Amino acid sequence: MRIPRIRRPRSLAGQLFAMQIVLVAVVVAGCAVFTYISDRRQAQEAARRQVTAAATAVAASPAVRAAVRGPDPAAALGPYAEQVRHDTGVDFVTIMSPGGVRWTHPDPSRVGERFLGHTGPALGGRTFSETYTGTLGPSVRAVAPVRQAPGGEVTALVSAGITVDAISAEVRRQVAALLAMAVAALALGGAGTYLLNTRLRRHTHGMNAAELGRMHDYHEAALHAVREGLLMLDGQRCVALVNDGGRELLGLRGDVVGRHVRDLGLPAPLTDALLASGPRVDEVHLTAERVVVVNTSPVSSGERRGTVVTLRDHTELQALSGELDSVRGFAEALRSQAHEAANRLHAVVSLIELGRAEEAVEFATAELELAQALTDRVVAAVAEPVLAALLLGKAAQANEHGVELVLTDDTRVDDGLLPPGLPARDLVTVLGNLIDNAVEAATGSRTTPRVTVTVRTDGTDGTDSTDSTDDDIGDGGELLLRVGDSGPGVAAEAVAEVFRRGWSTKSPGIAPHGRGLGLALVQQAARRNGGTVTLGRSPAGGAEFTVRLPLRVPTPEGVPA
Repeated sequence: MRIPRIRRPRSLAGQLFAMQIVLVAVVVAGCAVFTYISDRRQAQEAARRQVTAAATAVAASPAVRAAVRGPDPAAALGPYAEQVRHDTGVDFVTIMSPGGVRWTHPDPSRVGERFLGHTGPALGGRTFSETYTGTLGPSVRAVAPVRQAPGGEVTALVSAGITVDAISAEVRRQVAALLAMAVAALALGGAGTYLLNTRLRRHTHGMNAAELGRMHDYHEAALHAVREGLLMLDGQRCVALVNDGGRELLGLRGDVVGRHVRDLGLPAPLTDALLASGPRVDEVHLTAERVVVVNTSPVSSGERRGTVVTLRDHTELQALSGELDSVRGFAEALRSQAHEAANRLHAVVSLIELGRAEEAVEFATAELELAQALTDRVVAAVAEPVLAALLLGKAAQANEHGVELVLTDDTRVDDGLLPPGLPARDLVTVLGNLIDNAVEAATGSRTTPRVTVTVRTDGTDGTDSTDSTDDDIGDGGELLLRVGDSGPGVAAEAVAEVFRRGWSTKSPGIAPHGRGLGLALVQQAARRNGGTVTLGRSPAGGAEFTVRLPLRVPTPEGVPA
């Protein structure tokens, strides 16, 4: 059994081509018909004017007036009438008596016969024209009176005419030329339409309207469903398309289509990456609130047409990576402490074996007091478990690097004081990165390597902090995090660049891969929570970073606080 072939609907380009061909053919045919009718009418009007002018000129000729009074008008007027007929291009010039008897005619055998047509208006002294069938067939003719004097008696009549066949022949010549032009116009229109539709077919890949509509629906659904960001730039580096994920990751508001990349308010490194002529692969960039992985790919087909940019949210992964680094650091610190504890235990056992029990007890007690002193200090001052655990871990890491971590006397944070809107992950990001940078800067300093940490809340119990200068802090107070070190500090010319992605004390220009994100993440986390970060000089001569985070959760607009 033969399965009938299902015919695929004609493509959109094919449908437009057929429609345009029909439209061009109808327009050309309509123009041809209109021109034919107009030309026929104009030809008849031109013939009417021509015969009227010829008849009037003959009737006003003095030679004609003199001949009609002669004894043989036919002999005198015959050659004259033929000469006029040839010179004016009319088909006949007939001069007749007022009674209608012909004195002249193109056919000499018709001379002496009566004129076929109307003469009444001419006998009344008025020149008129008409279409009438005479001896030469249908013709457009004019009849004019001959007077011996103006206003005098009509002594003869003059009729000049052009046959309808001659007019039709002229119209046919014009129509032939018109048809040739119409065919040429149709051919040119068809060729132009074919070329345009060939290009349209190439761009639409031969799909019909239904397929294009279905693809558009799929495109819109996929564009808004994916969480990854998609940004398309045209050749002028203006936004041609951006999906919901791209708007969220880049923090774009309002209608940005058609705007240049430089006008989007993005950080300078990210803007430079989007404007780069070459592709970018898995570059990490920071926006106001997120860490994004950027990939760019130029779209070209012989000429540059734009750039496709894909964006992936790296914020959560970066935070998890930071927490993993902290956990690894804590593990290393515990390993180091376990190693030190084993050494101290060996010393105690050895003292006991030597019979020096009192010295063993004194040594063990002293080591226990040293190890417990910082723990007691942190637990007493910082009741918030996340901050306390972070400080203890960082203290162990600093001690492993030979750096002393010191809490200032005014450090105090009560448990439960931090609002739920202030994520613990952001606190770990801010304080952890600041302490890591401080330990790295203090290592190898000429003075005693030391990192000073202050963690306190201001304005929560009616007290006023002399350090608080931020007018934007709400009535709920603020959390102050301050980390200073005894390192070399930050040069004055580099203060404006320390929070830029890629800046590092090891390489202030372009940091190695994986470095230079810490301070940028600190500033991003602070801004995300409505806080500020400032850089100053510590009492020990190194750098001192101060972070202020509001404790009052921001209230949405229109909702009473």
